[in-house]
Amino acid sequence: MAHLYQDASQPVATRVADLLARMTPEEKFAQMHAFWLILDSGGNHKERSDLSDDFAGHKETLALEKQLASGAGQITRPLGTHVVSPEEGVRALNRLQKTLVEETRLGIPAMFHEECLVGLLCKDATLFPSSLSYASTWDPELMEKVAAAIREEAQSIGCHQGLAPVLDVSRDVRWGRTEETFGEDPYLVGIMATAYVRGLQGEKRDLLATLKHYVGHSFSEGARNHAPVHLGFRELNDTFLLPFEMAVKLANAGSVMPAYHDIDGQPCHSDHFLLTEVLREQWGFDGLIVADYGGVSLLHQHHGVSHDDAESAALAFNAGLDIELPKGDCAQHLAKAVSRGLINMAKIDEIVARILTEKFRLGLFEQPYAPESQPNMQQSAVRELAWEAAVRSITLLENNGILPLKPAPDQKIAVIGPTADDPLALLSGYSFPVHLIISEMEAHTGQVTTPLQALRSAYGEQNIRYAKGCHILEKRTAGAPVFPGDAGKPMQSSPVSLDTAQIADAVKLARESDVALVFVGDLAGLFQSGTVGEGSDTDSLQLPGVQQQLLEQVVATGKPTIVIMTGGRPYSLGGLEEKVAGFLMAFAPGQEGGRAIADVLSGKEAPSGRLVVSVPISAGAMPYYYNHKLKSGGTPIAFHFGAKYPFGYGLSGTTFRYHDLQLNQQPIPIENGEITVQIQVTNTGSRAGSEVVQVYLRDCVASLVRPVHELKAFQRVKLDAGETATLNFSIPTDMLNFTNAAHKRIVEPGVFDVQVGASSADIRASGKVTLAGDVLELPRNWRMVSRCEMNQ
Repeated sequence: MAHLYQDASQPVATRVADLLARMTPEEKFAQMHAFWLILDSGGNHKERSDLSDDFAGHKETLALEKQLASGAGQITRPLGTHVVSPEEGVRALNRLQKTLVEETRLGIPAMFHEECLVGLLCKDATLFPSSLSYASTWDPELMEKVAAAIREEAQSIGCHQGLAPVLDVSRDVRWGRTEETFGEDPYLVGIMATAYVRGLQGEKRDLLATLKHYVGHSFSEGARNHAPVHLGFRELNDTFLLPFEMAVKLANAGSVMPAYHDIDGQPCHSDHFLLTEVLREQWGFDGLIVADYGGVSLLHQHHGVSHDDAESAALAFNAGLDIELPKGDCAQHLAKAVSRGLINMAKIDEIVARILTEKFRLGLFEQPYAPESQPNMQQSAVRELAWEAAVRSITLLENNGILPLKPAPDQKIAVIGPTADDPLALLSGYSFPVHLIISEMEAHTGQVTTPLQALRSAYGEQNIRYAKGCHILEKRTAGAPVFPGDAGKPMQSSPVSLDTAQIADAVKLARESDVALVFVGDLAGLFQSGTVGEGSDTDSLQLPGVQQQLLEQVVATGKPTIVIMTGGRPYSLGGLEEKVAGFLMAFAPGQEGGRAIADVLSGKEAPSGRLVVSVPISAGAMPYYYNHKLKSGGTPIAFHFGAKYPFGYGLSGTTFRYHDLQLNQQPIPIENGEITVQIQVTNTGSRAGSEVVQVYLRDCVASLVRPVHELKAFQRVKLDAGETATLNFSIPTDMLNFTNAAHKRIVEPGVFDVQVGASSADIRASGKVTLAGDVLELPRNWRMVSRCEMNQ
């Protein structure tokens, strides 16, 4: 070997030290940022101009060849940036890697990252359901399988890091990024995120998952994108930090991404306390902290806490950041920051050592190139997994007995609504076809089965008739402004369609049919290219556009009407919930979503999803979440407060009885104790079905105000008609903790209500337990997860 760092038999730390000692400052700075390029297999790579250029006011300044000569930390979305076949994309990124490995002084390979929240974000990859759908299955094992399938597709195109999962805890469904969350309960979010990380990273952590958005991003002012967050550390820790802590400690997450907002005036990208003291020192995180796109430059462009690029870079890297994404807007000015004394080379060396450690650990120096065999996309087993995730997430909210709607001869079914035959209506914002809208590109959606297509297959072409009824957006376009209307930019007008011309034809079709299936919801799209998604927030829970008028007129025909809602947030039906014959919530079910919806409607599959976000009575209840404080509703409780369909709610095709609750002997020791909850559940209906048994606890008297109750355990169970299962839950006493004034997690002695039920508002059995002992301050590795053993 020419140099010690090139010897794979040497310990990683030895290789890092040797390579670091050989690097110039410019080569070190190059490792601390990415390049966002349109790659070419012939080596004619070009820089990508992007929304972030306008967003953060930046353009590249140095010639690409000169910059690459010093190396590169990462390459941003080599296949996800434009429409390129996986085969050609792999050849192009290998060509760039060859330049870095064979034509630079030290031959340091780059890492490649892609988005992968709902499947790998590139051409031909499998389009999975949204995170809301993932969580609605209440099935962590299924989540791990989905993430493992995404991992296989990602690794087949040379991806080293995936920018997922999202661990934001939903607090206000008007927020456009609600669709990316696992819901409103921090424990459920933590469990699902931990399963996702395990599946994506594999046993060797040879593909890095990225936890985002760290932290509190979902509790912004007015549920507006990037808006400030007002939280004390106690609530921040108990609700928003908890899922991150679980994924770091339980799944060894390899990367974390800070959020765009500020908390009490402190931007997350420059928050040393959160990025270093909490994440690294208290939790023991040993991976990479990567910036959200443009987040470093926003320190001076938007937040106004620094003067220029160099100072912003120094603030972020001193706080704990390792790599600026998607480009080097600020990192390219690190030499200036060093010369001005804003950051020192010792800190640079510390950061670069972490980056090199991951590159050596991932084996990039030994295997820098991606395999150029056929990329592993759209395998039949993976499509079936996408279908399973979709079908098990669909949640039945109303049923007057009409469902399942069995196929029958001469049955006339009207399929109505703007989302019934739109492939994009089944996809979330971070799916490849939708994501391309902001780049004014079109992607192939032939792999998507729409509900109309699936219904024609299930019920017969002759029995299905279709009328769109209205538009949500008449044209999907990019270029929406991303600046606030009162901050020196023009006020905005909504692009949502108000055209009612097609409603009459749809109503006529419904009147001439036996039953009407009305598909409503929204369209995902970034920065107002849709009605939900990043930068596509709302001020209302009314259906976008004239969908409510369409639905009202169809219901007024008197024909049985079944509503199927898809999209990224729940909407109100304006009182029609009590008048419709059936109501299904499907969120964004992905490419197999149409087939999954048809299977549930027809009875081929029983509905089994459960809500992970409450459906508030009105927007006036916002922010709303089931685990609120008692006084959240006001005094007296406001008429608009509450949820029509609460967290955990969902109907089945059968009924269940909960009985014979048993709790363990009292008192239970605080230290190393466990609450044991035994409950029997019997299927009292005439058909098989699934139930999600949920255990909530309430701290009856505490030294600080506590939520009305909190989810601490759950278990999905499938029972045949008449079958009984005995579920034995074990809940560590550590899980009853909350954060005190000293920022420590503590458990207090006292009495706790134990509530077992079918939702947060449907408690079927309850009792009390008493914890005895002194106030316990939890150690670093406290017990975070409950268990369930089931006997059938």
